[in-house]
Amino acid sequence: MKREDVTNLFPEATAEQIDALLDINSADIGKVKHRIEVERDNYKDSLETAQNALKQFEGVDVDDLKGKVAKLTADLTAKEEEYRQQLAERDLNDLVGRLAGEYKAHDVRAVMPYLDMEKLRASKNQEADLREAMTKLKEDSGFLFVNDEPIANPVARTQGSGGASSRMSLLEAMKYKNEHPDADIKDLLGKTGKE
Repeated sequence: MKREDVTNLFPEATAEQIDALLDINSADIGKVKHRIEVERDNYKDSLETAQNALKQFEGVDVDDLKGKVAKLTADLTAKEEEYRQQLAERDLNDLVGRLAGEYKAHDVRAVMPYLDMEKLRASKNQEADLREAMTKLKEDSGFLFVNDEPIANPVARTQGSGGASSRMSLLEAMKYKNEHPDADIKDLLGKTGKE
């Protein structure tokens, strides 16, 4: 917008009013102009990048590239499947370990050979099938698991003669010493005096 055009459109406007109007217009135009210049520069850079990339493909065999892309895609698919299988195997091993703990197995490694792992891998409900297998294994091979039944004839600790081979806890020795003042506390604790 030119000063003459504004003066012709608004003949009664003062010089300050025309200056203010031109300043506002210039600010708006400056912002738009800057944005357009930045976009233009970005498009120029993009065009140069694309042209340079195209130059790299001059003389390239497209069929060879297609073959490489197909091979890389197949390799990627195989790696994804391998990774998925490793995750599934880890999850199954974690489940076996957790359930072996619930069923009080002595050692997970001792239980694993008795489980049909191929059947469990193919199972749709691994936890239910594994619980069933662990229950059957505990019934058939109880030696692999901690026995839940109490011992039939538990024997309490007996009082020793006070010799060096029998050791008492400090509390037991103190009680015994109170009842038998002549007893030597070192003998009750199993200490020889050389210690």
